[in-house]
Amino acid sequence: MMGTQLGKPNLTVFGETLLEVAEQDRSILVVTSDSRGSGKLVGFGEALPGQMVEVGIAEQNLVGVAAGLSMTGKKVFAVSPACFLTARSLEQIKNDVAYSNHPVKLVGISAGVSYGALGTTHHSLHDYAVFRAINNMDIVAPADNFEARAAIKAAVSHPRPIYIRFGKKAMLDLHQPDAQFEIGKAITLADGDDVTFIATGEPTERALLAAQALKQLGISCRVISMHTIKPLDEAALLDAVHNTKALITVEEHSVCGGLGEACASILMQRGLSLPFKIVGIPDEYTISGSQSEIFDYYGISVDGLVQTARSLLAKV
Repeated sequence: MMGTQLGKPNLTVFGETLLEVAEQDRSILVVTSDSRGSGKLVGFGEALPGQMVEVGIAEQNLVGVAAGLSMTGKKVFAVSPACFLTARSLEQIKNDVAYSNHPVKLVGISAGVSYGALGTTHHSLHDYAVFRAINNMDIVAPADNFEARAAIKAAVSHPRPIYIRFGKKAMLDLHQPDAQFEIGKAITLADGDDVTFIATGEPTERALLAAQALKQLGISCRVISMHTIKPLDEAALLDAVHNTKALITVEEHSVCGGLGEACASILMQRGLSLPFKIVGIPDEYTISGSQSEIFDYYGISVDGLVQTARSLLAKV
């Protein structure tokens, strides 16, 4: 059963966890682009000033400096708002990090539509798609505080470049006390045999709440936290397809090129078919508003997901 008390924003947990591990491992460095405040790294800078490099608002330099430090054996976390890190610095990420095989930990903060009221220039709805298309780049989007903490700890020794994505809202605890986290291995949050929700990042909370609402209607739902989009846990996806009647993917990303299309590609290439829906941000000019308002508008809401599930089951 998921917790009923709000925890911290995942971004706050990121800052706390990074400081904790860096105090024990002095080879950990943070490189940031004037993002100590928004990245919850003020405490890190005060406690470990010798392990932080501030490059100012210069995201391309950020990635180049991070790659260079990584070449010396440092474990580098490069931290910047996701909308700028994954667009303005894309060439440096592709060439200096991924293709050069430097295991930099790229951290996109205030991702998705966290900067909702600032409009589409500050939305990062393309990042899963571009990084899925770049060889040697893993992608993780934690769903709650447990996953955020575990992802940072796992990233410290991760052998390849990795992108970790964080939003800003306080999160409910979604996991059982005995939950285990492993990059590339999904976590089943609830089991059922009617509908599967496969969700990633902050919308996972809404998928689990929708499953609980559907249970009251006699509809049994499996909920999978697909925290790692690349490499995708194909075994968890295929088991859901074989053992439930319909599949819904849920993501804070464009419906083009993200989690949903990654799942659809696997199913099509294996010749598998079932009622299927990608829930995300449509390929259109997005509205402005709070994250919650944008989610509700595009059906990434409890009511919206309940309606989507009932509609898909009507086709079975």
